[in-house]
Amino acid sequence: MSIRVGMAGIAHVHAPSYRACLGDQYVGYFEPDPGVVGVGTRFATLGEMLAEVEAVVIAGTNADHLPFAEAAIAGGKHVLCEKPLAITEADANAMIKLADEQKVVLMTAFPCPYSPAFERAMARIQRGEIGDIKAICATNRGTCPGGWFMDRAKSGGGALLDHTVHVADLLRRILGEEPSRVEASVGNNLVGGEVEDTAMLTLNYPNGVFATLDASWSRTPSYRTWGDVTMNIVGTLGVIELDLFGPGIDIFTEGKVTHRMDSVGANLDALMVQDFLRCIESGETPKCTGDDGRAATRVAEMAYATVAR
Repeated sequence: MSIRVGMAGIAHVHAPSYRACLGDQYVGYFEPDPGVVGVGTRFATLGEMLAEVEAVVIAGTNADHLPFAEAAIAGGKHVLCEKPLAITEADANAMIKLADEQKVVLMTAFPCPYSPAFERAMARIQRGEIGDIKAICATNRGTCPGGWFMDRAKSGGGALLDHTVHVADLLRRILGEEPSRVEASVGNNLVGGEVEDTAMLTLNYPNGVFATLDASWSRTPSYRTWGDVTMNIVGTLGVIELDLFGPGIDIFTEGKVTHRMDSVGANLDALMVQDFLRCIESGETPKCTGDDGRAATRVAEMAYATVAR
């Protein structure tokens, strides 16, 4: 079965990767901003695109997630939605409820759980190799994406929302529960603007574990990598240090002040898209569900409740 997939919105920086991962199953895209141009057939309306596909990848602005998802799901289309699944938990609830009613796949675009390094770490934790977990120190630091990410009406928030949800999801998988308390400090001292570019979070869990998270746009364009996702997981018998995007080779060009790092690890976006398509065909539950996206959005909302947006 060849599943025809369209893209609803291509304003997100990950949109080109999703298109490439879809290969021949990619039909075209709808993008409401005339200034944003993609590859392939551009449909004049979302409805025209939905009429040609069985599934949709949503990669528009955060504010577009809910209306795009509602239109797609109401039409019986399966949905892979870029994170955050929704700006608010209430919006996520609406998406999940509709997907349940229509009996379609609603998947959150969390690539990190597909990391072989994370999977191996989870296996070691489940085998008890580091004993009882006591604390986790995590980071998700990247380069400021600019553009609509800096517009609160389109993004719903800055670095805190953008970078908290990935790690909140990983913490939930590791600890098997959601935080009972979240506190955050934010600032906009690096790039300025109306949304925060730096965020430091402390998360307390019912089992007594606490975690810290640096969720910031603190990497300059000249930095050696676009960013990172790291975790130091401290147990009673040992420590696991994770760098999910670490495997790579540094490349320096002779006679030029240039540098790039080419990944030699797994293509996590490809693994995620493959899981989406497989679950549509098999009826199985994807690794990253709508409920996973909702839980991560809830953590971001808890963090924002402790600071003034």
